[in-house]
Amino acid sequence: MNTGQPSLPAGGAAPSPAPGLVYVVDDDEAVRDSMRWLLEANGFEVAAFASAEEFLARLPDPEPIACLLLDVRMPGMSGLELHEELVRRGSTLPLIFVTGHGDVPMAVSRMKMGAHDFLEKPFSDSQLHQLVSECLTRAAAARHDREAGRDASERVERLTGRERQVLELIVAGRLNKQIADDLGISIKTVEAHRANIMDKLGARTMADLMRIALRAGAPRAE
Repeated sequence: MNTGQPSLPAGGAAPSPAPGLVYVVDDDEAVRDSMRWLLEANGFEVAAFASAEEFLARLPDPEPIACLLLDVRMPGMSGLELHEELVRRGSTLPLIFVTGHGDVPMAVSRMKMGAHDFLEKPFSDSQLHQLVSECLTRAAAARHDREAGRDASERVERLTGRERQVLELIVAGRLNKQIADDLGISIKTVEAHRANIMDKLGARTMADLMRIALRAGAPRAE
């Protein structure tokens, strides 16, 4: 690892880090301190842990916008076992494995299980900065998607049972006349339901309506 002063781009100003928290889990105190120093010198907020068990005990629910730098080989719960536990819990925390050369094939296999990437020792400050920034950007996007999904679901819950039926048929690509035939109601009634649905969902256009419905989990047309 390059433990010199973090290099700056031309112009002398370090790029602004993506907002969020960086978790470092490594049993080697010297490595933890070095990683913390490198990350904090580049403007990241850091929380470091000596074991996977300590990290799990301190991980808040819901998870913050954050990413995880994780050593593969540790006493007690290994980095691989921690990854498996996070997957079991349904965690969306972007994860970067920190590996030695012999662990690269294993790290690649872990990427297939959802890990974001891996850093092979020794790595540069720029590699660390880039991967952490990517992970925090990904974590922020995932948070936004979750919040948008919850908001959409809450809006759909305001609909009556009949309005939800009409919404599902709209999403399935049915026209007003087809919806009327499917539900045994008049076209004017379908139009009234559509107007109420648009109002309750806060949708100004059909594109808005489809976006909200799909975020809330309404079925797509095949």
